[in-house]
Amino acid sequence: MKNNSLNLIERVSAPTPKWFKIIRTIGITLTAVGGAILAAPVAIPATIVTVAGYVMLGGTIATAIAQTAMQTDDDKEKEVTETNSISDNP
Repeated sequence: MKNNSLNLIERVSAPTPKWFKIIRTIGITLTAVGGAILAAPVAIPATIVTVAGYVMLGGTIATAIAQTAMQTDDDKEKEVTETNSISDNP
């Protein structure tokens, strides 16, 4: 796979490595928690609202970066080798 010639849509739709899927899920969770705190109908101290805003920003950035990470052919070969070596051992 030629990484240099991909546009943004091809890069985002390419397979994502397992580690970055975990980071993406954590980022989505942080964004949801921050959004829930910001949208709470009760009066919340300004410090907590500020922290929630930063948590939401961090989660959004982590999600965007993790989504653009893509799996290369070398990663696929390594996974196949690791899977085969695990299944060969009793």
